[in-house]
Amino acid sequence: MTVTSSNTALARRSKQSWSGWLFIGPFMAIFALVFLAPIAYSIYLSFFRNRLVGGNSFVGFANYTQALSDPQFWSAVGRVTLFLSVQVPVMLLIALCVALALDSGRVYGKSFFRISIFLPYAVPAVVASLMWGFMYGTRFGLVGNINSALGIKIPDPLAPELILASIGNIVTWEFIGYNMLIFYAALRVIPKSLYEAAEIDGASQFHLITAIKIPAIRGALVVASIFSVIGSFQLFNEPSILQSLAPNSISTYFTPNLYAYSLSFSGQQHNYSATVAIIMGIITMIVAYAVQLRGTRKES
Repeated sequence: MTVTSSNTALARRSKQSWSGWLFIGPFMAIFALVFLAPIAYSIYLSFFRNRLVGGNSFVGFANYTQALSDPQFWSAVGRVTLFLSVQVPVMLLIALCVALALDSGRVYGKSFFRISIFLPYAVPAVVASLMWGFMYGTRFGLVGNINSALGIKIPDPLAPELILASIGNIVTWEFIGYNMLIFYAALRVIPKSLYEAAEIDGASQFHLITAIKIPAIRGALVVASIFSVIGSFQLFNEPSILQSLAPNSISTYFTPNLYAYSLSFSGQQHNYSATVAIIMGIITMIVAYAVQLRGTRKES
């Protein structure tokens, strides 16, 4: 009787185990198809090179050695590193200030203000880049109209020395609302009892922000920072669209993603393009993990 009960329990656990796999099986299949398979294929391509004689041949780590000594690749990496070092803190600071203003309850028309700030995130990146690109135009856009109307000379936003700042302005405009929503949602779950205790102690609004609100949403700040860093390393849409408007300012290796795209679709160097993408993915993971580790360490 004991053996029979044991076999029945074992069969029941086995059935439950298979039932669990039936539920997650479709997701695992899609995950493997759209995520793991492209990564595996890119790694496979990175170990080959298409030669004029011999066709596609195995070259080991030769593509990686070439990429690590490629000045154009490192120029692109340095450019996006500079971009995220300036743009990400500015964007997150503005988003945090907006979220704090909404949470304070002292903003009139809070719902309208919130949706107005979030609305640019709903605009596709291609449309936003085209819109701002034409606004930046000195001959046909808003800058040109201001110059003509006021008789002044505003510096060309699409000039080589200003193009990175102009792209940063577009990205900031697009994603302030997204990050604001993350911060605002985190602020809304802070217990009201903390505010009541602080008010009894005579704390000012500044002390409420620095001693309660910001420490309480540190996790949301870390998450938004990680997303922003990853997005900066993946910068592609904005420079790709603006390239036709400012060909002298945006080269084919302006960002790593644009460089990989140009190698693959214009230079027909699919293997080397895959190598650049793999190295860039590793760099992004390392930097994102460093940001997460630092944020977690501060939180603890």
